[in-house]
Amino acid sequence: MKTERNGHVYIVCALVVLEFYRLLPLTVLSGNGGSLMRFFLRKTMETESSVTGGYRRRFTGFLRKCMFSVLSMGPVPNHIAFIMDGNRRYAKKRNLQLGEGHRAGFASLMWILGYCYELGVKYVTIYAFSIDNFKRRPNEVQVLMDLMLEKIDELLKEESLVRQYGIQLYFIGNLKLLSDNVREAVERAMEITAKNNKLVLLICVPYTSTDEILHAVEESCQDKLDHSQAVKQTNGSTDHCNQTSQEDHEHDIKVVDIEKRMYMAAAPDLDILIRSSGETRLSNFLLYQSDKCQLYSPAALWPELGLWHFVWAVLSYQRSYSYFEKKRKQL
Repeated sequence: MKTERNGHVYIVCALVVLEFYRLLPLTVLSGNGGSLMRFFLRKTMETESSVTGGYRRRFTGFLRKCMFSVLSMGPVPNHIAFIMDGNRRYAKKRNLQLGEGHRAGFASLMWILGYCYELGVKYVTIYAFSIDNFKRRPNEVQVLMDLMLEKIDELLKEESLVRQYGIQLYFIGNLKLLSDNVREAVERAMEITAKNNKLVLLICVPYTSTDEILHAVEESCQDKLDHSQAVKQTNGSTDHCNQTSQEDHEHDIKVVDIEKRMYMAAAPDLDILIRSSGETRLSNFLLYQSDKCQLYSPAALWPELGLWHFVWAVLSYQRSYSYFEKKRKQL
């Protein structure tokens, strides 16, 4: 316990250093020193920006690896889900055009995926588009669909994070609701990345938990009905009483029948669910899967989410790990 607590202290200290180092040039340039010093520093940064940027990236990368090494001494989450909330508010706050907040959110997602990969997280699920989002203004929905097409193409490029890290893309939800061109792009992305096995990115689009549960129940009922009809055709009408009793038992739908027909059956149990922008609502996302996981809701909007928030969520999970494990074993 003492070692774990010391490790957490080291991580917090490293985060403070990272944040200070990231903001140092801005702090110096906006300080109360003389104008000559500010001019000198600004010119130095302009002429040596590439060198400084290289040193900074290496230094922050080194500190991040140190933090993740300490974090990996404790339980590492296997599956993290994100409700990417706050893209529109981010755009409004900065007077950006429609869709630009979601572009900034995509950049934030790439950073978060990198952190997950470095820490050893195997499954990441994101709430990309709710079925309820179709109720928004048609032009906004179209912008989001166009952006999705653009970003899918981006993810499949040779230099993309998906290619570099061997990430498998897995789209889940009621895909029949997507337009033909978007659905074709989704299916193509899943086919191209099917053999990647370093990390699985599950993209919920279009998705709601109620639709997922309804789908699982309908599939379970249909499978039971198909099985019953097949048995009747095979056995005919012989031994009617025993057959009826057996059929009644076989028609029972168990929890396992529902679970294996869920969209999320492709992923293991959820460990952490993070919703940005300070909201504590689940908004019809993973309602069935989130009953025994760590919930974390930082105040930052999704495009503002950074390393500090990610590490803090993992630390919170590690502190609660024994409790959740005990609950899971009681099932």
